[in-house]
Amino acid sequence: MQDLGNTQFFKVETEPETGVKVVLSTVYEALMEKGYNPVNQIVGYVMSGDPTYITSYKNARSLIMKVERDELVEEMLESYIKTNNWAKK
Repeated sequence: MQDLGNTQFFKVETEPETGVKVVLSTVYEALMEKGYNPVNQIVGYVMSGDPTYITSYKNARSLIMKVERDELVEEMLESYIKTNNWAKK
């Protein structure tokens, strides 16, 4: 019989979140394969929030919509800063 005087702990395993880098890479590749300019399309999406800038090919549109737009900008800016050695050492 269970001890009803104690709080029971229940843990649900969650799926690992898809990283922003992986999402951007997947979306970039899908846009390239469909013949779009990935930079222009991603900028259009980030600026407007309109998901139709992103192709649905390879589930790219659904993937990018799972990430907040500010997270996309943050990831791209951090990558740019590291690439250009602006980061403090």
